[in-house]
Amino acid sequence: MEFFDAKQIEENLDWHDCVEALREMFAKGCEAPVRHHHTMEVPGHQEATMLLMPAWLPGKYAGLKLVNVYPDNPQKGLPTIMGNYLLMDGGSGTPIASMDGGELTARRTAAASALASDYLSRKDADKLLIVGSGRLANYLGYAHGAVRELKKIRIWARDESKAQTVAVKYKEAGLDAEPANNLEEAVGWADIVSCATMSAAPLILGKWLRAGVHLDLIGSFKPTMRETDDEAVSRAEVFVDTREGALAEAGDLLIAMQNGTFSQDDIRAELSELADGGHPGRTDEEEITLFKSVGASLEDLAAAIRCFENWQKRKE
Repeated sequence: MEFFDAKQIEENLDWHDCVEALREMFAKGCEAPVRHHHTMEVPGHQEATMLLMPAWLPGKYAGLKLVNVYPDNPQKGLPTIMGNYLLMDGGSGTPIASMDGGELTARRTAAASALASDYLSRKDADKLLIVGSGRLANYLGYAHGAVRELKKIRIWARDESKAQTVAVKYKEAGLDAEPANNLEEAVGWADIVSCATMSAAPLILGKWLRAGVHLDLIGSFKPTMRETDDEAVSRAEVFVDTREGALAEAGDLLIAMQNGTFSQDDIRAELSELADGGHPGRTDEEEITLFKSVGASLEDLAAAIRCFENWQKRKE
């Protein structure tokens, strides 16, 4: 069995490859049961979450991800997401690769965000606002840059120094990036707003959204968490990674449904329908589009397979 740490995953799974691996898997599909979701008490800290996510391509590959989400880990100098991915031979069940679960999760999440944007943001979108300063904030600029020609990136975070740190990393990579001081102003400026936070209360307000903007919500993953308000959801054309996952865990949508401002019939399509051509995605330059992702084991399997097969090719 091969072991892939974060650096080896990065070396064998570039952003374009990751986006295309997800596009192909969403279009063709795989077996992907709803993930197990368990809350764990952590004395003296916020509750943690354990996620178990299986998926398989019959006779080809099978995979299982174990992820622990500890919201207070940054206070200890540790990543919020800790985990491991096990890739197995689908014909025998033999383990063939163990991969850093945090890195794989971050890369596939950012890639899914970019894949949705490829269908939902305007083709001329070139200004990206990243809301948040965690691991994903450091990846979203590159992921979205794989599908859109970005000219400017702004980063907003509650802690301005952390937004500055993320901006500096992008600038060191040659991208035009800077921290944003005023969130409302930055939302009005952006063509794409990508929100990757652990927020339980709305950060992005619907009244701030201008015509033609694409709102990407990928941080919250519990029914009690939300990054935007009812007005944003009701104003937008709403798309999700999977209906099953969104209707079980997407607080942004579920809370709006409880308030009577949204219904499950208002979901226009899921990523599989965009990827296989069943839905055209954005149909009007002026419409507001919203993509809500809670994550799907299909994404992990697609990214893990592409990483492993790219590694095999490099060996040859």
